[in-house]
Amino acid sequence: MTALLRYQAALLLRAQRWLPPVLLYAVFLAVGVQGGQPVLDSLGWAAAALLPVAAWLVRICVTGEPPAARGCVAAAAGPGRAHLACLLVALGGAALLGAAATLAVTLISDPVGTDHRTRVPLAAAGAAGLLTALVCALLGTAVGALTTWPLLRSPGRAVPALLLAALPALVGTGSPARAAVTGLVTGSRSGTVPVPLLPLGAAVLVTAAALAVACALTSRRSP
Repeated sequence: MTALLRYQAALLLRAQRWLPPVLLYAVFLAVGVQGGQPVLDSLGWAAAALLPVAAWLVRICVTGEPPAARGCVAAAAGPGRAHLACLLVALGGAALLGAAATLAVTLISDPVGTDHRTRVPLAAAGAAGLLTALVCALLGTAVGALTTWPLLRSPGRAVPALLLAALPALVGTGSPARAAVTGLVTGSRSGTVPVPLLPLGAAVLVTAAALAVACALTSRRSP
């Protein structure tokens, strides 16, 4: 898997197809985060905006390899393992992007609650923001895995499905991403820092199931 991960990461970086989602994420942050705002509110915005970006990165990784090259890699390592490497590289890229955004947002935001009077521990807020970003990165990866090849082959169906699935994954009732982001917003109002361990555990389970389904179907369907 190490060689596969390095190969897929090199493909992603050299193709530079990651630039549009990264720039889009930067725009989201520029619009929703400003210096001096309450730290937990800003971290919630940064984490929420990461979910569709993570799904987009999955699509880039899965569709960025020429069919002939994919066939060679699948023959050497197995189609399931080759596809899993694509998904894990996308997840890793989203997690790194979220970590960088969390650090930047934590540094420029004020360690206060929504009322601008209640003090909030900055280190604890940053840790909570990092966990929330990871929850959103995981669910975005799950959305991307279920809305691209091998489940959906046609871009005309896959892209709208990705966009439509990202919204309920973020704001739908019972969504771990919604629970984690809401926890930050609620914590900002009360001046307490939440620890989104339950949403993180749920996101890990959902994402693991989505990746398992995608990788299992990969071995049965040709690109």
